Amino acid sequence: MNNSHTQKILIAVTGASAMVFLQSFLELLQNEDIIVHGICSDSGAKVLELESGLSYTDLPTVSKWFDAKNFAAPPASGSSGYDAMIVLPCSMGTLAAIANGMSATLVHRAADVMLKEQKKLLLVARETPLNRTHLKNMLAAHDAGATICPPHPSYYLRPESIEEAARTFSWRLGDQIGLEMKGRKRWEG
Repeated sequence: MNNSHTQKILIAVTGASAMVFLQSFLELLQNEDIIVHGICSDSGAKVLELESGLSYTDLPTVSKWFDAKNFAAPPASGSSGYDAMIVLPCSMGTLAAIANGMSATLVHRAADVMLKEQKKLLLVARETPLNRTHLKNMLAAHDAGATICPPHPSYYLRPESIEEAARTFSWRLGDQIGLEMKGRKRWEG
């Protein structure tokens, strides 16, 4: 990452379970000098409300939300200047669209832009168990330049709650986009 400017990232929320990881990551980003924009799919909004009782517009840190149907929004263009994009959580349908270059929503198009511009794209793929198609799509997305980051906490740090477990994973996401997040704990052996 270029440290001479304020980093600008895009968060995309899709319809997979694990919104606790989204909330944790956005809370940690509050303490960073970073610009955060977001896109939330219709399914993502429904799952977020079911799991947390929140609307995506209630989430901290995101200064601007774009409609997932608006292909004229800045994330649809490489000139928008995002340094990284994180799809958190990433449904298997979203993974399939990204892996196969299909742009049915702004989330898919923005991910395609990140890949073509060779920018960091993290896919927090959430599903279990995985079938052969899921695995093939993960490999295709990886081969196109994405990083697959299933939401696995760092258990060696001995988290005592779901929120602490989510925080350990959020730190790992921060590492992937070049942030030295405040309060970050690391394995010391």
